[in-house]
Amino acid sequence: MATVTLTEANFKDTVDKGIVLIDFWAAWCGPCQRFAPIFEEASERHPDVVFGKVDTEAEQGLAGAFQIYSIPTLVAMRDGIVLGAQAGLLPGEALDDVIKQVKALDMDEIRRSIEAEKQADGEGKAAGVEIV
Repeated sequence: MATVTLTEANFKDTVDKGIVLIDFWAAWCGPCQRFAPIFEEASERHPDVVFGKVDTEAEQGLAGAFQIYSIPTLVAMRDGIVLGAQAGLLPGEALDDVIKQVKALDMDEIRRSIEAEKQADGEGKAAGVEIV
């Protein structure tokens, strides 16, 4: 499966269901250019996962919403929930391991945890956990 270019226009529809890995990158970034083929190869090995790319120069709103300060940054999402982020270039084996860990998560437990945090905060949202 090829990677998908994510923009503010298609972001919510793309990340709403299933596992989505997002590569925040920029054309001028050397490590981003080295990570691109690793990310693309992983997309071929894992056709059940959406591999999205956000150009931080073109999509500054998305980069800001995710508080991206260093690139490349990989963000793992599942069912619209941000599970984690990792700045820096990852080797293919590490990327495969991230996917394995995300697939193994009990999303019902994650949702219960988010709901409990919302209740504890009393603000109606779990800070920094749920983007969409």
